[in-house]
Amino acid sequence: MIKVVYPGTFDPITSGHEDVVRRAAGLFDQVIVAVAKSRANTLFSMEERVEMAREVFADFANVRVEGFDGLLMSFVQSQNSRVVLRGLRAASDFEYEFQLAGMNRNLYPEMETLFLTPAEQYTFISATMVREVARFGGDVSKFVSPVVAARLEQKSRELK
Repeated sequence: MIKVVYPGTFDPITSGHEDVVRRAAGLFDQVIVAVAKSRANTLFSMEERVEMAREVFADFANVRVEGFDGLLMSFVQSQNSRVVLRGLRAASDFEYEFQLAGMNRNLYPEMETLFLTPAEQYTFISATMVREVARFGGDVSKFVSPVVAARLEQKSRELK
């Protein structure tokens, strides 16, 4: 059984993230969406991000969502996995992801990092841009699931 860990902050989870997970679910026995507790300032708490991701992927029998804090490689080992999945939207993502994969391989030599690109219609979507659009009252429904759009709208009202 091949388990793949798809890590990120997912603040919020976007249609591009969903696309990568949906495609990975067809390739692997189990996909673990690993929601990282970020040291950076996030709009949503880790618990809120985990809850949203669980709602988004509720219909996927082989997708599980877990929060984690600490080194990714420690989390990957705790899940009995050897494969990390990363999404690449554009060439600009590659250099950072390549360095990260090398560091992770040094920490956990048995681990492999695989890259998937989202479908073309999602390559421009970033969680940062989605947060900005939502913050200023823009319509984010084309970029996130209805569950996430509702949460963004609610959060934006709370912050005003």
